[in-house]
Amino acid sequence: MRLLSILSFVPFGLALELLRGVGPCIGSGCLLECVPVLVLLNFTGPWERTDEEIISSVVIRDILAMPMPVSKNPKIALMFLTPGSLPFEKLWEIFLQGQEGRYSIYVHASREKPVHTSSLFVGRDIHSDAVVWGKISMVDAEKRLLANALEDVDNQNFVLLSDSCVPLHTFDYVYNYLMGTNVSFIDCFRDPGPHGNGRYSVEMLPEIEEKDFRKGAQWFAITRRHALLILADSLYYKKFKLYCKPADGRNCIADEHYLPTLFNMVDPSGIANWSVTHVDWSEGKWHPRSYRAADVTYDLLKNITAVDENFHVTSDDKKLVTQKPCLWNESKRPCYLFARKFYPETFDNLLKLFTSYTSV
Repeated sequence: MRLLSILSFVPFGLALELLRGVGPCIGSGCLLECVPVLVLLNFTGPWERTDEEIISSVVIRDILAMPMPVSKNPKIALMFLTPGSLPFEKLWEIFLQGQEGRYSIYVHASREKPVHTSSLFVGRDIHSDAVVWGKISMVDAEKRLLANALEDVDNQNFVLLSDSCVPLHTFDYVYNYLMGTNVSFIDCFRDPGPHGNGRYSVEMLPEIEEKDFRKGAQWFAITRRHALLILADSLYYKKFKLYCKPADGRNCIADEHYLPTLFNMVDPSGIANWSVTHVDWSEGKWHPRSYRAADVTYDLLKNITAVDENFHVTSDDKKLVTQKPCLWNESKRPCYLFARKFYPETFDNLLKLFTSYTSV
C-alpha cells in the first residue's frame, strides 16, 4: 500500500513541502486551504502502477527466474574504470600469468587514451565517454563496461576495478571465490544519516520509497544474471538520473546509491552486502585513505587480506558501527579480493611483495 499521489491536485512545490512535513501555509486561511490536502495525504490505498512499472516488474522477474547460458569455459571479466593509463598493468600481468582463457579485460578510459605497458591490455579499450565524479555518468560508464563484457557469453562474473586497485590473492583464489557462489558482491547498507538517507528525494516516489534507499561502495563483483538486470533496468535508473545529483541540496552520489537501492528492492537475498574491494575509511574524511610507497609493507597487505568482517558506519551524530562476518556459502571467509587506493609510486613495493602477500 502506498501514499496516494497528490501532485495532480496541488502545486508541485506545496506537495513536496507537505511530503517533507513542512507546512508552508501562513495566515487564517491556511487551515481551510491545507485540510483537504492533508486528508489526501492520510489516505492510503492500492497504487495503480504505471505501464513502465509493470514492464520493469515483468522483465526483472523473468531475468531473476530464467536459466543462464551454461559456459564450457567460464571467465571473469575484469572491467577497469580509469581516467587514463593504468599504473599497475605489470602487476596485473603477473596476477594473470598462466590463466589464459579464464579472464577477459575491458578498459573504460574517460579522459585520455591509455598508454599500455602490458600486452594483455593492448586492444582492450572500449568506447568511452566523459565521467564526472558523483554524477550519473559514472553509472553510465559502469553500464558501458557491462554491455561490452556481456557480449562474450563465457563471461560469468563481472568485476569493477579502478586504476588504483591491486589484487590481494592469487588468480586461482579469486576465481574460485567468485565462481564458487551464486551471489553478487554489492555493498549495501542503510545509513539514516545525512550522507545516506539524507540524500533521498521524495521525487523518487512512488517507485522508490525512503525505507528502500541504500548506500554502498561502487566497486562490485556480480553474476551474469545481475549484470543483465542492470542493463535491463530503466525505471529505477531514470529516478537516480533525475533526482540523485551532487549538490542540489542533498549532494546525492548516484554510484553510491543506485545499485545498492536497486538490488535491495529487487533481489536482496541475491547480494552479499559487502564489496570484495577493500578501502580504508578510518581517517573519517570525504575520500578514503590513499597509500603512499612508505605505507606499503608486508604487514599492511597481509592485514587487509586477513580481514573477515565487514564494517559500516552511519553518517549521523551517533556514528553507529555495524560489524558482520563475511559469509561465503555460509562459511566465514576473508572479505577482500582486491584493494585500493594505491598511488603509482607504490608499484615497486607491491611488485616486490606480491608473491609473499598473495600466498594462501
